[in-house]
Amino acid sequence: MYILTFLGISMVVVFTYLIMSKRLSPVAALTIVPIVFGVIGGFGPELGKMMLDGLKVVAPSAALLLFAILFFGILIDAGLFDPLIRTMLKIIKGDPVKIAIGTAVIAMTVALDGDGTTTHMITISAMLPLYLRLGMNPLILATISLLSVSVMSGLTPWGGPATRAIAALGLDAHEFFVPILPTMLAGMASILFTSYVLGKKERKRLGVVQIKHAPEMGAAYAEAAVASAIEDGMKRPHLRWVNLMLTLTVMVLLVMGLIPAPVLFLIGFVIAAMINYPNLEEQRQRVAAHAGNALTVVTLVFAAGIFAGIFSGTKMVDAVANSLVAIIPESLGSFFPTVVALTSMPLTFVLSNDAYYFGVLPILAEAGAVYGVDPLEIARASVLGQPVHFLSPLVASTLLLVGMVKTDIGELQRYAFKWTVFCSLVMIIVAVLTGVIA
Repeated sequence: MYILTFLGISMVVVFTYLIMSKRLSPVAALTIVPIVFGVIGGFGPELGKMMLDGLKVVAPSAALLLFAILFFGILIDAGLFDPLIRTMLKIIKGDPVKIAIGTAVIAMTVALDGDGTTTHMITISAMLPLYLRLGMNPLILATISLLSVSVMSGLTPWGGPATRAIAALGLDAHEFFVPILPTMLAGMASILFTSYVLGKKERKRLGVVQIKHAPEMGAAYAEAAVASAIEDGMKRPHLRWVNLMLTLTVMVLLVMGLIPAPVLFLIGFVIAAMINYPNLEEQRQRVAAHAGNALTVVTLVFAAGIFAGIFSGTKMVDAVANSLVAIIPESLGSFFPTVVALTSMPLTFVLSNDAYYFGVLPILAEAGAVYGVDPLEIARASVLGQPVHFLSPLVASTLLLVGMVKTDIGELQRYAFKWTVFCSLVMIIVAVLTGVIA
């Protein structure tokens, strides 16, 4: 077990160093590093099956991202979000502080559906043209959107992390969620504070930009389009309400879960393309315009599947988890939930949510039972590190996020790391003070 623990930790350290130092691209690091460590561990003959298993796990996410990018790309090209952008401009009056705070409000509202991909799609699509128009750093937009998803979907029982924690330990969702509401509000407050600080820095750098609110400003937005320079001829203002109804229908069906998300976005993309660009040549041009972004994101997702498949298949993840539990001294038993909350930051960064909540969390809950700790406290503590988790290259929605703001995962990690840790620590402190965890 010690050898596997050493290999697992070493693999994560080497991988993180290579992408953050830009020695390798994320795709190369996600693919090559686990293969090398798998061979070193003596798993060479079995690596093919492990990687294939990992690809099977991420295939639905890859399909979802592909068709979601194309779906929202078509709607952006058609000008669906132009009225929202104009309205925001009238409210913010070129003030970076108001833009950053407005971004947080929009992102946290959208993130209530628990889906990170949808949140990033809508938030980035609506706000990135403003950031580019005013010269603001797009990493601020990415950081705020990421933090909003991590808190709103991380702590709500219909969001992915909390759902996994509740299911893994067989808990009641109501008992889990109601006591943690003050902690969630504290997380939201930390996002607004972060937005204010980042916006204030941009205001100091840029000042309050004077923007004319002329009706003909549509051309200005085209210059700062999200995916590519959108020609005026591609806009479909007369179909705006139709596109809005289509978008709302897709979002409602997504939340209700009536249709698998990848299939839903495929159908939505096909309908959006047929309605807005009935000419086949125009459809081809629109798909080609977004193909680069889609291919980059999907490639990253499949590479992440290879990493996760080897990490899980070699049992490195189990060894790391068991070793962690073994080194926790008994004197910390009464503070075990706090220990779980603090360790959830690094653990969820290097592990997928499935690996952590279905693999590690039951072990932690069992260890906590030895100290008389309620599993509910362990479950609540486990979701408090989600802001850091969402910086992981194993998170599909984060890969989409960096693609939409045209940066790389290493840049986002360097910029947002301290803010994600700040957000997690604020929630942990409030959780302890309110008695949600010991």
